[in-house]
Amino acid sequence: MNPTRPAPPEIVRTKVVATLGPASHGEEAIRGLVEAGVDVFRLNMAHGSIDEHAESLARIRRVSEALARPIGVLADLAGPKIRLGELPGGATDLAEGEHVSFVRGTEAHGPGEFTVTYEPLVDELSLGDSVMLADGTISLVVVERNAQQVRCRVIQGGTVRSRQGVNLPGVRLSVAAISAADWQHAEWAASAGIDFVSLSFVRSALEVKLLKELLRTRGSLARVVAKIEKREAIENLDTIVEAADAVMVARGDLGVETDVASMPMVQKRIIRACQRYQKPVIVATQMLDSMHHARRPTRAEATDVANAILDGADACMLSGETAIGEHPRLVVEMMRRIASETEKQYLADRWRYMDGRFMAERGSAGVPVQEFLPAPEFLVDGLHPITQAVVDGASRIAGEIDAKLFVVASRSGLTAIARSKRRGAVPTVGVSDNPATLRQMSLYWGVTPLAGAAAGDTATLLEHVCSWGIGQGRLQPGDRILLVAGSGFGTGGHNMALVHEV
Repeated sequence: MNPTRPAPPEIVRTKVVATLGPASHGEEAIRGLVEAGVDVFRLNMAHGSIDEHAESLARIRRVSEALARPIGVLADLAGPKIRLGELPGGATDLAEGEHVSFVRGTEAHGPGEFTVTYEPLVDELSLGDSVMLADGTISLVVVERNAQQVRCRVIQGGTVRSRQGVNLPGVRLSVAAISAADWQHAEWAASAGIDFVSLSFVRSALEVKLLKELLRTRGSLARVVAKIEKREAIENLDTIVEAADAVMVARGDLGVETDVASMPMVQKRIIRACQRYQKPVIVATQMLDSMHHARRPTRAEATDVANAILDGADACMLSGETAIGEHPRLVVEMMRRIASETEKQYLADRWRYMDGRFMAERGSAGVPVQEFLPAPEFLVDGLHPITQAVVDGASRIAGEIDAKLFVVASRSGLTAIARSKRRGAVPTVGVSDNPATLRQMSLYWGVTPLAGAAAGDTATLLEHVCSWGIGQGRLQPGDRILLVAGSGFGTGGHNMALVHEV
């Protein structure tokens, strides 16, 4: 390597998903977040009107165009979230040992009575069932029930407020996966060209397939993200991951629906399932929660982000930190800093070349250290096995020749996913002339989307990539590029790995 060569610009492979809200929905704020490193914006459909979300989408698209950077947009459907009704005075304190009741209807008739947004709750709770309020900080148990109400004893007390969520760990409910409001929001997402649509409180693969069908029949190319936050989802994890296009580890409700002590291992299990099925996975909730107000995260939060990346997360998500927090841009910058430092050590350990003495001891010919993550077991839906084999072989070659870029030309982005899930050390550039594909690539670990013709003349494609790479400071004369593309191998197929020297 040329010792006088200037350091290339920093590449952060883990993607950042940021939620828009009152603290960040303005166009200048959005631009600042993109410049700080946001790859995908989340629109929380549980809050705000469709018109407000349409305005946010328009702002994101304008910023994306102005900065010439593809930015994905995720519409997060609220799902069948059960909430308390209105409480007198807006809040009440519950003490350990006292009794409260859930009653039918929309109005409570006395102290200690609660209503909920889910009408059949009284019918579907049984003696001994647990009821969790206020994000799991308040715990109740059912001790008595009749046709009109369910009586509960307070096991762990605290302050409960109007409209707070109600979690029912282990209780199987008949509530539909997609509510009327979700249906309306999904139809809007399809018509608006949203890139990802996430389904909350998924319980089975059938629910994922239902949302997919809804989107496809309306001409949408959006990828469906299954949010894992129910105990039933863990029980049906493999089939849900297989059916989804991407997965979110939604640790807020998941940490209430399951034992919080098991959360770290549940997170690892979900991420490993996504690796096996080659599905992008987002880790969400309370990643840098203290930065709602503080300018620095806690040490535990920084470690949490790093461990999610080491586990195999493709993206980390910020929720209230950017939606209502005091330092939206600062928290994105911190997320990228943590990711950058984690990736440096991760890639150094994974792809280091052994020195001569160690190679002699191991009998190695200088092959880079291989997988920290388990190898995928299944092809991405729609990906040809020959394409997968070419990506795998080219990934090894790229490391051995010290390539500076690994280029994937793809109309659909499937080949970029296959490359991304290998977590190669050589930076990946995904070239496509499909704007939707470029925006979806923004979620894939290690993939930089680049607009350009994905098919046709290879020389023109290489010239385009080289010109871009030199302009970005990522390439200089003498560097090597590895290109994966197709040559007379059917639509979307890749059967060629080509090494090019700049």
